[in-house]
Amino acid sequence: GGDNGGGGGSTPKCQWNGRAIPCYHPILGWFNNADGCYYKLEEPQGEAAPGKQWYQLTCNGGDLGSLRRALLDAPPPGYGAPPDPEELARRALASISLLPPRAAVAPRRSQGPGLVGLPVWMWASPGAAYFGPLSASASDRGLTVEITAKVDRIVWHMSDDIDVTCDGPGTPYRADGPRAGSTSPDCGLDQGYPKAGTYQVSATTFWTVEWSGGGESGVIAQSRSSGVVLVQINELQVVTR
Repeated sequence: GGDNGGGGGSTPKCQWNGRAIPCYHPILGWFNNADGCYYKLEEPQGEAAPGKQWYQLTCNGGDLGSLRRALLDAPPPGYGAPPDPEELARRALASISLLPPRAAVAPRRSQGPGLVGLPVWMWASPGAAYFGPLSASASDRGLTVEITAKVDRIVWHMSDDIDVTCDGPGTPYRADGPRAGSTSPDCGLDQGYPKAGTYQVSATTFWTVEWSGGGESGVIAQSRSSGVVLVQINELQVVTR
């Protein structure tokens, strides 16, 4: 389980009713934020006064049911603007899948309880779709933007007041492995839980998407969150005779 998390970066340049939309559409033309209409020079031109031109408008953010004509003496704001590299970067980002981490822990309640103060191991499925790097590109009107996406860190939410940050997916626990009963070599809660209880554990990967093209470059931040894994921790019972 999991979700696609949040995004980041600058505010989209073209918006309608709170959502980002392309500033240029190959059929509708260029978008004007001021009135929510796409403008395209009408071909062929009808009769017009000197210095004026007919434009075809598709309004309401590109609703094809809102077509109309307008006679203007100058192009509207944004008309004829070149492709926006960051918009192309986001288009390239939408073409790839940044999957939420598949979280695993040891001990895990479904496989038996752990004990207070003993190490907890955490790991997530490795692979490019979960941690990167992933690459993609998008092109428009002669401009190509390339992106590379990779995970910078994974943060494990162990309880309301315990978070653990790891650099990579971690190492799966093996009961018959050389470190069985010891701490994880790269991603664990080494000191264990301080008290008994049932804990809900989840993980969030934080992605950095670097883009470049058209003489510009930038970064788009993304995150993805896993589902919840339950950990049962019991008190260590001491028996005396």
